[in-house]
Amino acid sequence: MEYNFRKAQPEDASQIWDILQQAIDRRKEDGSKQWQDGYPNPDVIQNDIEKGVGFVLTDGDKIIGYSAVLINDEPAYTGIEGKWITNDDFVVVHRVAVSSDYIGQGLSAQILKHIESYALDNNIHSIKADTNFDNPAMMKIFEKLGYVYCGEVFFRGSARRAYEKVLE
Repeated sequence: MEYNFRKAQPEDASQIWDILQQAIDRRKEDGSKQWQDGYPNPDVIQNDIEKGVGFVLTDGDKIIGYSAVLINDEPAYTGIEGKWITNDDFVVVHRVAVSSDYIGQGLSAQILKHIESYALDNNIHSIKADTNFDNPAMMKIFEKLGYVYCGEVFFRGSARRAYEKVLE
């Protein structure tokens, strides 16, 4: 399959929200507390798109995955309990989600690989991300792709596992 990764456009918002709702439901079915508090929501997606940080993975014209990709923009990361590998410019990954129709095909990893290319295209050699302690699937993906566990960061009152990958 030939998938494309591009910036999200305003007309993509409803498809993105459908994918995120599916991911929210899967997290709930897995017994996770992640994304069970009204976040993310359509306003978050709209804000991502307006700021130019929302990205979609597409199969032809169909949006099949989503992620927010920010540069040097995550205040919560300054308060890490632990230590980042680098202190240079970094890309932040948030809200990785894949359509239920495409689960199990390695597309979350593919999204992260596209983000690595995006970072390098911007001459940035560090990617930082986090996930809930009760999201073993995402932790496994991070570890498989060479992300290093660096400690804990805190969002909306709860601790999350923080990871960094240094790109060559």
